[in-house]
Amino acid sequence: MNTKSEMLTLLENEFNRWEALIGSLSEPQITNPNFIGTWTIQDVLAHLMAWQTRSIARLEAAQMNKDPEFTSWRVQPQPDPIDNSDEINAWIYATYRDAPWTDIHRCWVAGYQRFLQLAQTIPEKDLLDPQKYPWMFGQPLMAVLQSSYDHHHLEHLEPLLALLRRQGRLSTP
Repeated sequence: MNTKSEMLTLLENEFNRWEALIGSLSEPQITNPNFIGTWTIQDVLAHLMAWQTRSIARLEAAQMNKDPEFTSWRVQPQPDPIDNSDEINAWIYATYRDAPWTDIHRCWVAGYQRFLQLAQTIPEKDLLDPQKYPWMFGQPLMAVLQSSYDHHHLEHLEPLLALLRRQGRLSTP
């Protein structure tokens, strides 16, 4: 497991990579559904933004020493969100698919910045203690930071970059 400093650096670098990618594309490339299949890059960012709200709620709860208060979704995650993630992701897609790109991007940026700010305020010992937050069910709060990184990086950014390279829309760095 990474230290707090290492994880924050990874998360900040990930944000910068997303922003560099977004900055290199035109709005039609970001919003065109034929660009990466059925989802647009905007849809991917809306998906990340929606799930990010749950991570923010956990970090806010840790900061205030209380249980997380999650935003209300029409489809509620099961105790293990993997159990109904397809249903949740379909709901997220339907909810945000017609939202303006500038709104999605602005909300994602604000949420990511809030997430980083909150993570910086939590002592490393609290992030690493698997017993500190009972609502984490034996997992350390650092798992929220790690899973956010994995979700942005491994599940979405790297596959997207690989696809863009295959399509010749992005040079290989």
